Amino acid sequence: MLSCFKKNIYICYRIIHNCIFMKLQLSFANLATSFKESVTDWRWWSSIGQIVFGCFLVAVAFVVFINPYNMVPGGIYGLALVLHNLFPSIQVGTFGYMFDVPLILTALILFGGTFGGRTIFASFITPGIMNILDYLVYPSQEAIEALDPQLLLGGQIDLSSHLMLAAIIGGCFSGVGVGLVIRNNAATGGTDITGMLLHRFAKMKFANGVLLSDAIIVFSGLLVIGFGVGIEGPGEGVMLSLYSAVCIFVNAKVLGYTIDGASRDKLLYIICENHSDAMRDYILKDLDRGGTYLKAKGMYTGNEKEMIFLVVSRKEVRKVQQKIKEFDPHSFVVVTDAYDTFGQGFKPFPQEDGMPTE
Repeated sequence: MLSCFKKNIYICYRIIHNCIFMKLQLSFANLATSFKESVTDWRWWSSIGQIVFGCFLVAVAFVVFINPYNMVPGGIYGLALVLHNLFPSIQVGTFGYMFDVPLILTALILFGGTFGGRTIFASFITPGIMNILDYLVYPSQEAIEALDPQLLLGGQIDLSSHLMLAAIIGGCFSGVGVGLVIRNNAATGGTDITGMLLHRFAKMKFANGVLLSDAIIVFSGLLVIGFGVGIEGPGEGVMLSLYSAVCIFVNAKVLGYTIDGASRDKLLYIICENHSDAMRDYILKDLDRGGTYLKAKGMYTGNEKEMIFLVVSRKEVRKVQQKIKEFDPHSFVVVTDAYDTFGQGFKPFPQEDGMPTE
């Protein structure tokens, strides 16, 4: 009876093992094929260069402006900083590898070809750059373990008395870096992957999954670093968590600015009594844009009318408003932000292996 049970367990193990191995083998084969097709394209090299630069900025943000002041702005590297306070002999970047490697393997097994090779690349080089920078900016192993800002670059960048400045600069560097990586269809791993997993298995929106993961990490930082749970000596207090919140806020704003660009598109709803041929010609020929007529009905008058649905760039809004006033001074116009506009004349559609956004 026992031998039969062991045999069945072994069979199940072999089936699971073979399935996982075949899944990984297929994923790596797809990545190798994609790499061979892309390596001869100069745009691929430009994209990889931007990813490397983005990862470098993220590493600089943490090594120079975040880690020395024990701010925990969420993410895998925030969790790595918390664990570094518990185990100082292990570098923050090394803890990053400890979490990123199993997360990446899990994502490869579950998502296969939809999980891009660029994300794997970015996830692996970011902790490595962080570890290298640690050795470049600190004079000794003891200084790396202590993360003492007074020893950072010989004390040239000691912002201990200016934590708000450190939080803002760290958030800016991190936001620009992650934004560059995401704009090139990659991610730095970590909570992005946990967001994907929660999106798939818990039916949670991707953004909410990332927010939940980051919130847990920030809370752990408050316990360990703020209140001193598990470390020698008193904690650094709740104020440090507030500076971490500032860093998170700045990072989110700069990240959105980097991804969307400085000039967002504008969406116009134009309601006129009479849509003249002059307005149509202006949109189609002068602006070189397309528009859509939508059927509308006045709530007060009950009159049937047409509404123009039009998307233009930010710099074109003023000219369009002036022309509308010229064609029909009694028209009604609503202008709102269009955060993502895909199609002819605007951004190309995202690739299938891009990261989910919600």
